Amino acid sequence: MSPRSASVNEELRRRSRERLLQAAVELVGERGFEATTLGDIADRAGSARGLVSYYFPGKRQLVQSAVHRLMHRTLEEALEREPRTTDERERMARAVDAILGLAHDRPVLMRQHMAGLLQGEGFVQCPEQRRLAELLGETIARYKSGNDPSDYPMLRALLMGAVYAALVPGVPMPIPVLRTELFERYGLDWELGVPPETGSTPSAAADTDLSRFFATDDRSPDEHPAEPTDA
Repeated sequence: MSPRSASVNEELRRRSRERLLQAAVELVGERGFEATTLGDIADRAGSARGLVSYYFPGKRQLVQSAVHRLMHRTLEEALEREPRTTDERERMARAVDAILGLAHDRPVLMRQHMAGLLQGEGFVQCPEQRRLAELLGETIARYKSGNDPSDYPMLRALLMGAVYAALVPGVPMPIPVLRTELFERYGLDWELGVPPETGSTPSAAADTDLSRFFATDDRSPDEHPAEPTDA
């Protein structure tokens, strides 16, 4: 058997990393952060346990990257769903609803994520986090028709605060109340986006199949789907 090409090895690495991200989101959502081990994640992903440290420094970094992937793909899906629109007010409303929808649909996962952000490492500067920042930054910049450098950090802070308020054990604030505050802040009409009273949420498919957010097709370009061996 001839050696795999560099491009094939790179594709296999990408798929292996994607499987780990998906497994992390699934398991932490099911069990919580503390009850999920790196071994559990590797087993769910069908990867060798030693590969986890090849892609991620530790469990917290892996989980944060995985949640940021879920967030940016949920946001992307909301912004581009049918009917497609270039109306910046509608897109801004969809962005707010997408993040609030995650707090509603995946409370265990998002609560763990918020707790992780308060640890010493703070934000993990990974491709997933950067893509989320780009999408939110583009949305607010287009909505406000300007490039005020404080606009994105303020939006991020307000969304994080709303998610935190929705998830505080024992005293959670209702999503519609938080949505009202955010919509009033940005001058958005209640009917934009996906209003809670319609019976659905922005992340409408709150199902357990997250595969659409992770490119985990096991078929190898050269029909050799084994894990990369030089990790």
